[in-house]
Amino acid sequence: MRARIPQFLQARTLAGRLFLSSVVLSVVVLVSAGAILSAFNRKAVEAAFDERLKLYLKVLVADVATMTDNGHSSEPGNLGEPQFQIPLSGWYWQILKLDKESGSANVLRASRSLFNNRLPALAEPGSPLPRSDFRDGYLNGPEGKRMRMVEQEIDLGEANRFIISVAGNAGEIAAERRRFDLTLLVTLGLLAVALAASALLQVRYGLVPLKRLRRALGAVRVGEKEHVEGRFPDEVAPLAQELNLVLDANREIVMRARAQVGNLAHALKTPLSVLLNEAGADNAPLAEKVREQSAIMRDQVQYYLDRARAAARAATIGNITDIEPVIASFIRAFSKIYHDKDLEFSFEITTALRFRGEKQDLEELVGNLVDNAGKWANHRVTIIVERDETAPTPMIRLMVDDDGPGLSEEARKEATKRGRRLDETKPGSGLGLSIVVELASLYGGAFVLEDSPLGGLRARLDLPGL
Repeated sequence: MRARIPQFLQARTLAGRLFLSSVVLSVVVLVSAGAILSAFNRKAVEAAFDERLKLYLKVLVADVATMTDNGHSSEPGNLGEPQFQIPLSGWYWQILKLDKESGSANVLRASRSLFNNRLPALAEPGSPLPRSDFRDGYLNGPEGKRMRMVEQEIDLGEANRFIISVAGNAGEIAAERRRFDLTLLVTLGLLAVALAASALLQVRYGLVPLKRLRRALGAVRVGEKEHVEGRFPDEVAPLAQELNLVLDANREIVMRARAQVGNLAHALKTPLSVLLNEAGADNAPLAEKVREQSAIMRDQVQYYLDRARAAARAATIGNITDIEPVIASFIRAFSKIYHDKDLEFSFEITTALRFRGEKQDLEELVGNLVDNAGKWANHRVTIIVERDETAPTPMIRLMVDDDGPGLSEEARKEATKRGRRLDETKPGSGLGLSIVVELASLYGGAFVLEDSPLGGLRARLDLPGL
């Protein structure tokens, strides 16, 4: 099973971007530093090994010079390295004497470790020497072992020219490099883990102000605060100020829209009332048609004004309404209104739930549904409010059930259309359920009609809540 990456570390999050960029840069820097340090170490180990070989070489040169000056051929002195005495140990020295006439080079002396073998030359005798007067390089020695060798060509006059070579086991250089590289790898690995942990802590700590800003906005959204409050760093404080200005501008726009809607309502209702009054005094067909159309105009104007007011309120941030008091007041009111039908109104709510919107809109929604249920119920109306656990965002579900005749599936579709009345004997304009549909849609909710467990109709309303 693949391991799941924590959400805050995913690339699509700001924390993930900062953390991943920090880790990538740290890895690039550490790998580059490791490569550079490893290269420097290789050169340093090789240089130290060469210095060791050159020290042995200088001792041999001194012994050869002394041997030549004394005119005897005694063996050069001990170099103090037991490896030169062990056959095929990987540590060797060799002294070649050059013959000027023939140009050949004969072994004058050699370490016991060579065991009748001969060291290969790094260059042809007489080849120009580098500035250091030493030649160095890697060769394959006896038994094919890799060697690091230095040699020097000296001329002591009177036909005394020599090539002195000292070789050591190159495996020691490789072993020293591996030890250093392993130590470096472990050290840089631990450093990478420490840098990743520090980057994670830095990102988490650095983004704390944004989390506080989110919580402050959440408090505004649920109606606990009117503005974003708190102290923020200089980089975040301007954002909080701009958000507060947006919130204030939003409230001002809503208030202005409400005022304009109210003015429009008064401006239209007066002429319509005049038309109805004038037409009411006459029984002519024209007056009857004027009364009919004026009533339709009045209902339509009221419907669209209500819709405009609801849209303005739904766009307002931070309105929260307790549900239980609103429904309790409607139950008391409708119990009196339908007293002659002897209806039983009951209310069930699992916990203290709140509607994320205006109280006036909730009253209009609940009022229309309970009123409609009261018109059609025979004996009982039940209101149930619960939290919708299946919704991805916090939602509440309000269900109004009656034990009336119910509706067919086709009739339910017709009932929610604007201005449709399925029974002209019942009072009303036919706009109630269509207003419910509009309001629910404006708040991002839904409204459907279903069969009720009581045998009649269930009106189910889903709304944003807490």
